[in-house]
Amino acid sequence: MQTQDHVDLLQALKTRFDASMARHPGLAWRLVQARLEDKPSALRTLHAMQASGGEPDVIKHDLDAGAIMFCDCAAESPPGRRSLCYDSAALDARKDNKPHASAVAQAAAMGAQLLTEAEYHALQALGEFDIKTSSWIATPPDVRAQGGALFGDRRYGRVFVYHNGAQSYYAARGFRVALWV
Repeated sequence: MQTQDHVDLLQALKTRFDASMARHPGLAWRLVQARLEDKPSALRTLHAMQASGGEPDVIKHDLDAGAIMFCDCAAESPPGRRSLCYDSAALDARKDNKPHASAVAQAAAMGAQLLTEAEYHALQALGEFDIKTSSWIATPPDVRAQGGALFGDRRYGRVFVYHNGAQSYYAARGFRVALWV
């Protein structure tokens, strides 16, 4: 039995899918919906992505493997996921003015993972994202071990990946996630 939230989410996803066919050429919505109907946990994650302003859409698919990748396609870093330090260790290390959560922990609670650097670049190849904001991205262990974390944005017509202390947080920095279904 489908709830109204389930129906509303599928309609929002279909509307976005139909409006942005350049992100997923050659893919039919019926195939996407069939995959989603078989994976209730994916619907919960997509609902969390949608509810926090992520505007999830399909950006990659491998029909041979039967895998479809959803990603946050909001023009700016999702508004419901900003002002967060990078991970729980960074949050625990802050002594003053702690944010309410970390990007890695919130992504995990949603059932998704932060975009990798390669995924962030792949998303940026499909449009212009994070022109006024920035997004934390998955950080290699060697960088994180030294106290840093990576984030990306688009400025001056180019995509940049930078580093910052993992404990930092800014009102204009959030995170984007990927979900393979």
